Amino acid sequence: MIPPVTEPSHAVFLSYASQDAEAAERICEALRSAGVEVWIDQSELRGGDVWDRQIRKQIHDCALFVPIVSANTASRHEGYFRLEWDLADQRTHMIARDRAFIVPVCLDATPGAGTDVPESFHRVQWTSLPGGDTPPAFVERIRRLLSPEAVHVSAEAGPRAAAVSHAAAAPPQPASSPTTSAQTQWVPLIIAAVAVIGLGYFAVDKFVLSKHEPGTKQAPAQPVQAITQAQIPEKSIAVLPFVDMSEKHDQGYFSDGLAEELLDLLSQVPDLRVPARTSSFYFKGRSDDIATIAGKLRVAHLLEGSVRRSGKRVRVTAQLIRADNGYHLWSKTYDRDVSDIFQVQDEIANAVVSALKAQLLSSQPLASRHRTDNTEAYAQFLLGNQLRERDTPESAPQALEAYRRAVALDPNYAAAYSGVADAEWRTVDFVTGDASGAQRSRAAAVHAIALAPDSPDGYWARGVLRGVYDFDWTGAESDFKKALELDPNDVRVLRDYGALLATRGHYAEALAAMHRSLALDPLSVRAWRQLGSLQLDLGQMTEAKEAEQHLTVIAPESYLTIRLVGTIALAEGRAADALAEFRKDSGLWDLIGGAMAEHTLGHAAASQAALDELIRTRAMTAAYQIAEVYAWRGERDQAFTWLERGYRQRDAGMTYLRHDHIFAPLRGDPRYQALLKKLNLV
Repeated sequence: MIPPVTEPSHAVFLSYASQDAEAAERICEALRSAGVEVWIDQSELRGGDVWDRQIRKQIHDCALFVPIVSANTASRHEGYFRLEWDLADQRTHMIARDRAFIVPVCLDATPGAGTDVPESFHRVQWTSLPGGDTPPAFVERIRRLLSPEAVHVSAEAGPRAAAVSHAAAAPPQPASSPTTSAQTQWVPLIIAAVAVIGLGYFAVDKFVLSKHEPGTKQAPAQPVQAITQAQIPEKSIAVLPFVDMSEKHDQGYFSDGLAEELLDLLSQVPDLRVPARTSSFYFKGRSDDIATIAGKLRVAHLLEGSVRRSGKRVRVTAQLIRADNGYHLWSKTYDRDVSDIFQVQDEIANAVVSALKAQLLSSQPLASRHRTDNTEAYAQFLLGNQLRERDTPESAPQALEAYRRAVALDPNYAAAYSGVADAEWRTVDFVTGDASGAQRSRAAAVHAIALAPDSPDGYWARGVLRGVYDFDWTGAESDFKKALELDPNDVRVLRDYGALLATRGHYAEALAAMHRSLALDPLSVRAWRQLGSLQLDLGQMTEAKEAEQHLTVIAPESYLTIRLVGTIALAEGRAADALAEFRKDSGLWDLIGGAMAEHTLGHAAASQAALDELIRTRAMTAAYQIAEVYAWRGERDQAFTWLERGYRQRDAGMTYLRHDHIFAPLRGDPRYQALLKKLNLV
């Protein structure tokens, strides 16, 4: 039996479908701004028994349970919220005083009587909050229900409080208005990414725990006009790339690196929303004003600045700006020796935290985890970061050389060793296919962990290699979980952990990690391509095409965009469109996609010519993609021959085998199952 609530750990529990996350956040913020304690599942990426126990405890302890009802909750057979509803319903049946602790909210015109909700929900008064817009009257009602007098009346009333007529309890229909209508329309703008998944730190848990089967539809994105300043978390900040003011303007990597380090420092603050590098740096060299940037990144504050480096001296100017009125909350100029750069970073970060009244993990001030006593080693580390971010066959070896110079200058530089580990395997996968490079990558990652066991960098680098090269899924998962334990907001780890979960067939959890990554980095081309590709593989074509639309706005010329747009067109039978898209890429996908599209168009000679060139130039690094072409053309024996070669060569593409839609016709072949068994993926 569930005992009665005595000392609620959280006053209000919000329960909602993952598609209604933004509306839930609006309600949450309105209540919290009025001093109401709210529990909403916005903590770090978790799942399983621990999370289940926490959910049960919170519903057991809460004073009010607010189920958010909409078209997205029409069937209680989908979504993690169904467990929350059932637990709340059980509590009303067991304890008389709890029969009136349910406060249903309806977001749209979904009728309460026609919705599969527990019977106890129909016995109480409903409230219509279209789109999650929360008027003061509702907030005041919640405050009254939480008052000691209301709790006393509820306890005394018992069954009588539950006797509200069903007719009176039906949720009111929301009045239509131009604003509400506009909010339901799809607008293919990049800001839709922020409106859908830029919910800061709580988006992933709903996606992890909703337990949707592949193919579940997501709600349409909301346009930029639907976002108001009141819906933006007050404790939120974007760190813009600092301007290189050096005489020769040759210190861009250093000024960018300084901003990235500040971003990394601030992201360690638990109650501060900080969009990741890719999204913040998207605006570099653009003319967007402060209000526009803040709106697109969904933050209340911006940190910007400049760097002037001359010899061993550096001048750093930083200013914290409130986005809604342009007011400068804090600014300072530092004239220091370049060896003091870490102290400058720490001072800026701590000043920002103080100005925003954010909560630190401990009483200790923030301090960079990438520090070194050798300033030139640090400069090379920053250069390596800039090159690695490009993630191309040309930039990976260049990044590796920069990281190697950094560790040569400082043999105890843990962060640089993590960079070596990452760049080594990317060079192997992109360029060389050399097994010795993988061994060097592993050694560098192990050394990074030994030097800095409390930093996520080394665990992330080793986890990647364990997954994509060793096919050691358990070891990779262990490393990723350790990295997330040390930094739950590391978008690199979330992205790669999502890929690992997809490899192992945990698709709901994989989508969760990817959405979490995008919540922190909503303008990331890599993350959108990753999400769209998995959605395409799972048959979620509508969602995949939404990802495609975001990519064509963010980076229409990127090979990652070309890859997704082309493969979606090919999957839809639009081979001519696919071929035109693949032709935009002068590298790998011109050959891979071109060979498949030409085959579908009946151009056998052109398809074979592209495949022959692919084999001639990329046999050591693209065995998996060669197998894809053969599979698409229906040549099963050749497809399996190249898949076996991909397995022997430790081709990273093998991690996609289980869900890759191109290999769907091969899944009934015993050789396919045998290969999955060799990969330990059965």
